[in-house]
Amino acid sequence: MTAPVLRDVTLRDGLQLTGKLLPVERKVEVVRRLLALGVPALEIGSMARPDLVAPMANTMELVAELTPEELQRCWVWVATPRHVEKAAAAGMRNFQYCFSVSDAHNRANIGRDTEDSVAVLPDAVRLARAVDGSIQLCLATAFTCPFDGPVDPERVLAIARDPRTEGTEDIVIADTLGQAYPGQVAALVTAVRERTPQRRIVFHGHDTWGMGVANTLAAVAAGADMVDGALGGLGGCPFAPGASGNTSSEDILFATRPEWFDPAALAALVALSEELLVELGEPNRSRAAEGARSKASAFEWVVERART
Repeated sequence: MTAPVLRDVTLRDGLQLTGKLLPVERKVEVVRRLLALGVPALEIGSMARPDLVAPMANTMELVAELTPEELQRCWVWVATPRHVEKAAAAGMRNFQYCFSVSDAHNRANIGRDTEDSVAVLPDAVRLARAVDGSIQLCLATAFTCPFDGPVDPERVLAIARDPRTEGTEDIVIADTLGQAYPGQVAALVTAVRERTPQRRIVFHGHDTWGMGVANTLAAVAAGADMVDGALGGLGGCPFAPGASGNTSSEDILFATRPEWFDPAALAALVALSEELLVELGEPNRSRAAEGARSKASAFEWVVERART
């Protein structure tokens, strides 16, 4: 199994529930440390209203501090064509256009029915293309909704095949609540890949029920090319009751072993994760980070400081 591209979403989905606005200079430092380690892609913020999602308030200030070369590896969350327009004007070129498969969650998260989000997607695609940008179709609550319960896979497939979603290069299948299980993830990823073969598939998982890594591996085996994770398993959706942290980036990397990832990279990620989590007052949910701090000194992946 080829290792997938990891997109670290610490600075967007990871920060959403913390309620704390990290200074721009701290966010810039995090971006540059992750990119320097070899993390292929980052989600660095959101165009969500700052009065609703306060930790995202300085996203455009962050964008302004990054170079065009750095921004080529960065993504920003958008939900309307206007979001794309504003982010593009600030220098962004990679846009994750997100809405929920479930109407109830889309109304809670974005303030409109799913059909309304689909209807204006062609405008978002046009604006992204006007700046030679890339735009993803992100389908939140692809498995379950916190208000309506299980989501019919056929509804996901109908949106993926809707002509109005054409022009999006990728489809992000999001287990927003972390309630999916590996067989379910594999089946949906396979179905989407077979019916929309022209797009890359991204899997976004949460670890609420302890299935984060297992679901990620199932998605990759079924054809997902990119997967999302957050340092220390940080994160969750403020508009999805019952959702806990993202699948840990450290855990995903330890499981998938991309070429750039080695014990030194893990040690650096663990150090950065621990810094951030202490700063934010959040627990570390990464099992790989816990293992890296163990006293199993004969294992090369154990962080050196823990051996003394």
